[in-house]
Amino acid sequence: MSKRSTLTELRRALPLAAAALLLVAIALPMWRITLEAPQYPDGLFVELYAYPRLEGDVGETQSLNQYVGFYYPDPVYLEPNYDVHPNAISVPEWSLGPLAFLGVAATGVFVAFAPTVRKLKLGLACQLASTLAVFVTMFAVIQYRLYQTGHSLDPNAPLRGVDGFTPPLLGSYEIANISGLAWFGPGGYLTLVALALLVVAFQLRDSSATLADAPELGRALPRRLAARIRSGRNSSAESEQQTVGSLSTADEVSRDG
Repeated sequence: MSKRSTLTELRRALPLAAAALLLVAIALPMWRITLEAPQYPDGLFVELYAYPRLEGDVGETQSLNQYVGFYYPDPVYLEPNYDVHPNAISVPEWSLGPLAFLGVAATGVFVAFAPTVRKLKLGLACQLASTLAVFVTMFAVIQYRLYQTGHSLDPNAPLRGVDGFTPPLLGSYEIANISGLAWFGPGGYLTLVALALLVVAFQLRDSSATLADAPELGRALPRRLAARIRSGRNSSAESEQQTVGSLSTADEVSRDG
């Protein structure tokens, strides 16, 4: 089998597709934050990238955040497209965000071209584990930085006496008379799709199914899921029957005693 035909195997093609999605994701906003406040009845939004770049109502949201002493971070190594406040916390790892995506994408290409099936299977397992570790770590670090920023409010801000808070990476929050919602941007959704492709590739590590087989696999998936659900229900029913039988036997023994 030629190298070109081998790459049509789903367990090789999906890591390549995931790598392509991650490269595209770098160029798109990862998160989108919407803010509502009395002075902005129509609301505001700002989009954040994997590197120090903000888009949207950046000036307005920056002014609104400074009202309570909350500042966008200083990425240290790269010049952002917004003004950095002197009291902003330093977040140098933000400048390294694209490297994480490039590293995961490069790993996908490396795994797809594994010379043997044994190395391919090992590569798929290692790639999935390492990719999850990378993005879980990134998620945890970002959430910690949000906690740090929300608990380092400027005491000289126009609105004083505001308690420290932790903006969620995903979800809603309120501070003073400002309410916000943070959620995935286009780049974030592409990253989730890339992760899903890696999970599917790992599940197909023992299969030589090709791209041509994908439609049939897609049609068979609902049947497999339904069979697993039925199997789980049957196992649960059998377990309940065994439990009832055991209790009945124990009750009879107790009476005989």
